[in-house]
Amino acid sequence: MTRTDPTDVPRPDAQLHFGVFFQGVNHWTIWSDPASGSQIDPASFLRVARTAERGLFDAFFLGDGQRLRESEGGIHELDVAGRPDSITQLSALAAATDRIGLVSTSNTTYNEPADLARRLAGLDLLSGGRAGWNMVTTHNAWTGENFRRGGFLDHADRYTRAEEFLTVARSVWNGWSEEAVAASADARSWSVPGAVGRVRSRGAHFDVDLAPTLPRSTQGHPVIFQAGDSGEGRDFGARNADVIFSAHGLDFDDALGFAEDVRRRLRAVGRPEDALRILPGTEIIIGATEKEAEEKARWVRLEQVTPAVALGIAGRLWNIDLSGRDADGPLPAEDPVIVEYTGKFGSSRFRDTLATVAEWRAKAEANGWSLREAVIELGPQRGHVGTPAGLAEKFARFVRYGAVDGFNVSPYLVPEGLDDIVDLLVPALQERGVYRTAYTGTTLREHLGLAPVE
Repeated sequence: MTRTDPTDVPRPDAQLHFGVFFQGVNHWTIWSDPASGSQIDPASFLRVARTAERGLFDAFFLGDGQRLRESEGGIHELDVAGRPDSITQLSALAAATDRIGLVSTSNTTYNEPADLARRLAGLDLLSGGRAGWNMVTTHNAWTGENFRRGGFLDHADRYTRAEEFLTVARSVWNGWSEEAVAASADARSWSVPGAVGRVRSRGAHFDVDLAPTLPRSTQGHPVIFQAGDSGEGRDFGARNADVIFSAHGLDFDDALGFAEDVRRRLRAVGRPEDALRILPGTEIIIGATEKEAEEKARWVRLEQVTPAVALGIAGRLWNIDLSGRDADGPLPAEDPVIVEYTGKFGSSRFRDTLATVAEWRAKAEANGWSLREAVIELGPQRGHVGTPAGLAEKFARFVRYGAVDGFNVSPYLVPEGLDDIVDLLVPALQERGVYRTAYTGTTLREHLGLAPVE
C-alpha cells in the first residue's frame, strides 16, 4: 500500500484519536470463546481501561441501560448481558487510572437534569477533569415501564427534551464562579457572597429551582458526546456536541461526506469547523498478513453471527418468527410483514423492508449464500480488517483528509480485545506521525484538542 504523504493532504498535522466502547449488552461480543470474560466483573472493566490507557486512548466509554433488551415482551436471549450503573463503575475506574477519559452513556428520556448533572459533575471532579457524557435519547418502549410510564417519546420530542435537559445541566455546571470558595480561613463565610448562583429553569419538560452543590472541574465541565444520524440528530449535534459518534467510518467517501455535512451544519449555527470531533464506531481485526486478517475476520463473524443470531436478525427484517428455521438453509420464501414501529426490539429497524429483502434475495441467489451467510455479508457491517501497516495507512488517510478524527472501538472479545490494537497498530500509527506518543494533557478535553469551556 502506498503511504499517505503528510505534506500533500488538507490536514498534515492531524492526529488520530481512539476511544474504546465497553458495550455490556450486545451480541457482537463473543461470549463463547475461552478467553471471554465477564461483562460485570470489575476486573474486566479495569483490564480494558488500563489496556486502553497503555495505548494512549482518549477515552473509555461505558454503555448504560436501565433495562435489558427485550423482544416481544421477553428478555432477548441472544445478548451477552451486564449493565452496572455507568457513573458508579466509572467512578471506581477513576481511582485505578490516571489519564484516560471516562464517558458515561446516560439517557435524557428517563433521567432528570438536576440529578444527572450533579452525578456527572461528581465524576468530573473525582477524576480530575476526565469525565464525558454520551447523551442518548432512549427510544425503546420498555424502559419507561421501569418508572410506570410505559411508551416512549416521539422522535422530535426526544430531541426537544434532550436540548432542554442539556441547557439545565450546563447551568448546574456553571453555577459556581471560579473564585467561589473563600481564599482565607479568616473569611466570614466558606464561600464568597453571591458566588453560588441558583439555577431556575421552567420549560416544556422541566421546572427546576436549585443551588448547585459542586464547583467546576479542571476541564470546566464534562465533554458532551452525541450520536444521531437523522437530519435532526445532526443539527442537534452541531448545536451542542463536543464529539459526534457516527456509523460512517468504513467507506472513505461515505465518512468524508458525513464529515462535510456536519461541518456545514456547524457553520450554519455559527460554530467553527474544529469545534467538535467525529469518532465513528468500529471494530478492528488485525492479522500479520492480509490473508491471516481475513481468515480471522471470518472466524469472528461466524462466532458473532451464530445460527440463532442470524435467524434473529433476519426475523427482524422479515418481521416473522424464524426461530425454527435452518440458518444454513435458504432465505425465507414468504414476503416480509410490514409493521408500524412500536419501540419493541422486534420491530423493523430497516428503512425500506421490501427493497432490503429484494436485495438480500438477489445477492444470495447470485452468490449461493445461505440465510446465515447473507446476514454475515449483508447485515450490519462491523469494521476494519488488515495488517498493522495497512490499517495505519488507511487511518492516516481518513484523518488527514478530514473524513474522521478517530474511531470508537468496540472489541469483539472482552477483556483481551484491545491487545492487538495497542501492541501492533498503535506503534504503526506512531511511526507515521499520526498518533500521540504520550499524553500531553490531563483532561479529556485536552486529549481531544477541544477549546476550553468559557
